[in-house]
Amino acid sequence: MKLIIGGAYQGKRDFAKAAFHLTDAQIFTCTGEEIIFSAPCIDKIEEFTLGCVKAGKDPVALFQQYKDKWKNSVLICQDIFCGVVPTDATLRQWRQETGRLCQYLTKNADSVSRIFCGLEQKLK
Repeated sequence: MKLIIGGAYQGKRDFAKAAFHLTDAQIFTCTGEEIIFSAPCIDKIEEFTLGCVKAGKDPVALFQQYKDKWKNSVLICQDIFCGVVPTDATLRQWRQETGRLCQYLTKNADSVSRIFCGLEQKLK
């Protein structure tokens, strides 16, 4: 699995498409707790974690359960860990769960790249 992280609007998706020869049709974009673990590329993992928080589900447990399906995928997650801590309890939990999930994914990744201004920084 390849993990790509970075801030909003930093070129994560474009980098993934170019580096891994992906088409838009191969990229599943999360909009809530629904996810296609077997997609070649899963974008907006942070939106999946928000959906899980709102539904009372553990995103790490779900990724652990379906590891065989995403183990060869490219995963993209926005870095929501820095900056001001939200005052809203749900948003704080979202931030925490996204961090927990990224830690799990990083441990299981073949490579981890941070994208900043369209440039890759290899972390693993």
